[in-house]
Amino acid sequence: MSIIETMRESANELKKVKVLTGSALLAAMNIILDFMRIVVSTTLEISFAFLALAVAGMFYGPVVAAIIGGGADILAFFLKPNGFFFPGFTLNAALSGFIYGMFFYKKQITLKRVALAVFVSSFTINIILTPIWLNMMYGTALFAVPRVIKNIIQYPINVALCYIVCKNVSIVRSKILN
Repeated sequence: MSIIETMRESANELKKVKVLTGSALLAAMNIILDFMRIVVSTTLEISFAFLALAVAGMFYGPVVAAIIGGGADILAFFLKPNGFFFPGFTLNAALSGFIYGMFFYKKQITLKRVALAVFVSSFTINIILTPIWLNMMYGTALFAVPRVIKNIIQYPINVALCYIVCKNVSIVRSKILN
């Protein structure tokens, strides 16, 4: 399936009431997981909110998962502001959902696919975009060794968690639907 077809099918998911309901639940889960983040410093945090976006991408595709990610980020800011609102982090959340949707939507969940999705998401968002946003906001360095080390350490943990969650959710979903 091409990228355009995947995006078109994902956008068509928005016409279904059960998709909107499921999206609301996954957005709420994303917000709850984001509230439980571990703050290492003002510019370095650990969060597992990506798991809700990975499941959203698996169920509903890149377009819906991007909307869930961006919407949940905005809603989370209004529920519990952490500094001032910066749209770059909303873009990060939307892009994260989009990436997981591109890798998981209507595809078998394999360890290789999950490892690649987590790598692309982590590298694009945590190593490239977040330092740019932090530099714009606080003047921090664009390349920070602690950020790279954190992502190297967290990568296998994120892959394992994402694989376990997505694989088990897909098994349960297939049993329910059959």
